[in-house]
Amino acid sequence: MNGVPLFAGLSVLAVGAALLAGWLPLTFSIVTVFLFAGPHNWLEARYFLERLPARAGKLFPFFAVSAVGVVVLTASYPLLPALIEIVGGDDDTAAAILALWNSAFLGWIGVLAFMRANTNPRRDWSGLVPLGFLLLAAAWWKPYHFSLALVYLHPLMALWILDRELGRSRPQWRTAYRLFLAVLPLVLFGLWWHLRDAPPLPANDSLMLRIAQHAGSDWAFPGVSSHVLVATHTCLEMIHYGVWVLVIPLVGMRRAPWKLDAIPSARRSFAWKRGIAAMLMLGAAVCTALWMGFATDYLTTRDIYFAVATAHVLAEVPFLLRAL
Repeated sequence: MNGVPLFAGLSVLAVGAALLAGWLPLTFSIVTVFLFAGPHNWLEARYFLERLPARAGKLFPFFAVSAVGVVVLTASYPLLPALIEIVGGDDDTAAAILALWNSAFLGWIGVLAFMRANTNPRRDWSGLVPLGFLLLAAAWWKPYHFSLALVYLHPLMALWILDRELGRSRPQWRTAYRLFLAVLPLVLFGLWWHLRDAPPLPANDSLMLRIAQHAGSDWAFPGVSSHVLVATHTCLEMIHYGVWVLVIPLVGMRRAPWKLDAIPSARRSFAWKRGIAAMLMLGAAVCTALWMGFATDYLTTRDIYFAVATAHVLAEVPFLLRAL
């Protein structure tokens, strides 16, 4: 089978997301997070479990550094506002503290990249050193814009992981998939052209204000409407959710998500199998709790979710490095 259905399906997803995001950006943002935030994290974790080895072996240092980085960076990020208040709270101090977190994030990636390059299959990534210093300079020059760039680049991580998965399991589909990647900027350009004269979105309540802030309305460049920012971010997030909920499970999972025999660690022993099953059941319970929380207090639940969701964003980094 060629990759035409994949190209068609992803194109419909991207165009549909752009149309809805341009037409009803706030409503579409609320609905997409409500429906897919929890399930996409569960399916992402399930996919990672299927790709991880049963035993770490010589890769233990890499996995240990990965886990420590995910925990420390995730736990520290929500504490930044409190730290800013403790040490003074002025704009320069806030920017410096955010730049320190960005630097720790880049340093963690640099250590993981070095470790990955020196394990089989070995890679020559010495050319990344100048890029790393360039990014570090950007993290201190414009710390808020650097963080905002990460918000918009994160949805694209799913597309990169899908590309690696296709190269491994469906190489004959890769040409069609990369054609879709070439079309995606045109879809985004069409969205931006449609909203070129759009006024800022109304910030009538805390929820609307929070959605606009998450899309970067406080940090964006002059002349960029919050309407454009929210629509773009929501469109990219919907594509991200669609890839994780629909495409990667169909392409990359050898068994149905609830089948544990495809997970290497679950085959180690009965105790490991029960542990993996318990973890996935807990994840399903968390998804249900998220839906209930969104239904009762959407704003608070959204804030809690995005604070914790930093972990899954960070976890994609070492997984992608191992796939390269």
